[in-house]
Amino acid sequence: MAPPTPLIGRRRALTGAVALLGLAIASPARAAHVLPFGRYGSPRRRLNNRTLYVDIQGRGDHTTVQAAVDATPDAPAGGWTLVIAAGMYRETVVVPQAKTGLCFLGATGDARDVVIVYDNAAGTPKPEGGTYGTSGSATTTIQADGFTAADVTFANDWLRADHPEITSTQAVAAKVMGDRSYFDRCRFLGHQDTLYADTRTLASFARQCYRECHIEGDVDFVFGRATAVFERCELMTLARDVTFRPYGFVFAPSTAAVNPHGYLAVRCVIDGAAAGASFGLARPWRPSSDPTALPSLVVRETRMGPSIDAATPYVDMSAGYHWQDARFGEFHNSGPSAAIPVPGNRPQLTPEQAAEHTPANYLGDWRPALLPRPSGR
Repeated sequence: MAPPTPLIGRRRALTGAVALLGLAIASPARAAHVLPFGRYGSPRRRLNNRTLYVDIQGRGDHTTVQAAVDATPDAPAGGWTLVIAAGMYRETVVVPQAKTGLCFLGATGDARDVVIVYDNAAGTPKPEGGTYGTSGSATTTIQADGFTAADVTFANDWLRADHPEITSTQAVAAKVMGDRSYFDRCRFLGHQDTLYADTRTLASFARQCYRECHIEGDVDFVFGRATAVFERCELMTLARDVTFRPYGFVFAPSTAAVNPHGYLAVRCVIDGAAAGASFGLARPWRPSSDPTALPSLVVRETRMGPSIDAATPYVDMSAGYHWQDARFGEFHNSGPSAAIPVPGNRPQLTPEQAAEHTPANYLGDWRPALLPRPSGR
């Protein structure tokens, strides 16, 4: 796993090398000595007849990710791959439900090189009137089943400080709704509501897997009702210039009551530059669309850095619904914030209970395969 990256800050002017959010993003120039699509072929030498190439500099089939998505056929002729060259793609992207089995591959094998980013917030005015809302703020929206991505950054660089007039500050980097959605070595960058791991409907159980991903934010930056496994991921808390505590929360699941599995974080690292004991681990979200939600989160075999408040890691999110009524549990965690100063505030699973909360049980008959890794990685 790559070391933690610098944290999001103010977006700066771009000068040759790509700089995003105050975070140095590797530039296309860094890989200028190699072919733009690396070992993944080219428009002249395609991997297969279901591969398209995206390059903002015009060396592929398309210069934008959305144009390439639109060019792929709908199901049942799904299963297409988009190889994306290094660059910053400032656009919103929607993968419709009909685009089953689509794959995004970052050409360099390093997610810092391939960045899909935009800057809408929930309260941003829409050209046709009204505002985008939380879901509409997403830079990338994935509605299709069977979506995969490797070595790509999904980001929302909207900043509260730039828009004091906007009070609805949710700004989603990626909203994922499809079943069998798999992200390998990807990054998700934002502040509030960075990753919306959700489902298309209340009745659907969308299984999602995030493996060796970097996810950062401040308020509820992993949220939604999907059945989602986070395996060997980095979940990084961002510092905030506020006078209240907690600054924010890592997780805000809204699992449907009939779904036996919600979020599972296993062998992850939860850390960041935020002050000690300044973040909560989770709060249960009961959205207005599902007042019967029974949020579920299990964190196991995970290292927790000092930014999480060990004494009160969970808090209520809405009146009349207490975190103790949610399905929260921990098992064999380590690090400063895994200490248990108040046992009643840290629900621990027994070994027998923990045996139910494994990636295999959460994902059922689906086993996401490792995606190709460029040589040397």
